Amino acid sequence: MPSLEGIRGRVRGRGGSTELSAPRLRRDTPEKAGLDPRELHRLVQEVHALTTGDRPWAAGVVVVAGRGPVIAVKEAAGWAVRYAAYDPEAGRGVELPPGERVPMTVDTPFDLASLTKLFTAVAAVQQIERGTLGIDALVGAYLPDFRGAAAHGVTVRQLLTHTSGMRPELPLYDCPDAAARLAMLRAEPPVGVPGTYTYSDVNLLLLQHVLERITGRSLDVLIRDGITRPLGMTSTRFGPCPGAAATEDQRRPWAKADRGMLRGEVHDENAWALGGVAGHAGLFATAGDLAVFCRALLAGGSYGPARILGPDFVELLLTPPGLGFAVDQPWFMGELAGRGAAGHTGFTGTSVVIDPVTDTFVVLLGNTVHPRRAGADSRARARVGTLVARAVFGT
Repeated sequence: MPSLEGIRGRVRGRGGSTELSAPRLRRDTPEKAGLDPRELHRLVQEVHALTTGDRPWAAGVVVVAGRGPVIAVKEAAGWAVRYAAYDPEAGRGVELPPGERVPMTVDTPFDLASLTKLFTAVAAVQQIERGTLGIDALVGAYLPDFRGAAAHGVTVRQLLTHTSGMRPELPLYDCPDAAARLAMLRAEPPVGVPGTYTYSDVNLLLLQHVLERITGRSLDVLIRDGITRPLGMTSTRFGPCPGAAATEDQRRPWAKADRGMLRGEVHDENAWALGGVAGHAGLFATAGDLAVFCRALLAGGSYGPARILGPDFVELLLTPPGLGFAVDQPWFMGELAGRGAAGHTGFTGTSVVIDPVTDTFVVLLGNTVHPRRAGADSRARARVGTLVARAVFGT
């Protein structure tokens, strides 16, 4: 990973150089993007197949893929809302009548689930760039009242790389009120070996509190003012989000709360318990907006006239294991993995992959937990990543 000292030196060395406007995304042919149309045709066919049959991979899917400033694929398939409920006795969803189903479109918002972590990570790196947050600073220096993390010397970098030793999640949804939830988070110590990778929602919840403490602003405001508004991502926001793709008929025993069929309300139980705004989950967005986010990172932090990060800090963000991008199963990226690509998945069926080597990105959004959550199956994601990788000419 690039050193922060080296980055700051390069930033100082650039002096007052003028930044040029970065090209915006445009829709064009695969050939204009330098991509093989045959592989992308296969991609579109396979995406449609993901939504067919009695037990599809997802009720509905949207895919956006491109290279450079060109979107070469933008396709929707299936249904944003297909089921009225889940029938546990039959072990399947209760289908809505055809006239009551809601078709998926390329502009349908999705519950991003853990893709929210990427936005929290960018917000953190923005503060690192400004010098208000130290990447290797102790969390306790900012949050001395969070005694669990403070007493064990947890650092900001460990939160961003999932190496703090924090457990994967806490049952905040079982707490009786906000005060009890905050008390649980403040007291939570690491349970694993610091420096060892353990993917944890708690890391990003702690980082949220760090960011809110040092800036005096809530996370939703930080993401809106620092990322989505400058980039023109008008469909990206914390919920509620009417018109979003439906997720789960959320009921015990398979879920952690009894909320019924969810649409436009955050699926993650902890994010719901926290009011919908959380460092690990809660954002809704369209595939088109996520394509802009990917393009801005591939362009060194700029999109159009906006700059959300300097190029060296984008490098800091993306260089493996990545800050916020660290995942334990990179095979979900298919043949895009293993050569510098960065990506992330979300529990609801969402994923993004950014490949700086080929200047390529792919966004795959599916409501795979509609009508009920199931074990994660990333084979479809891997296949999409592989087809995009094979579409890159010369690879």
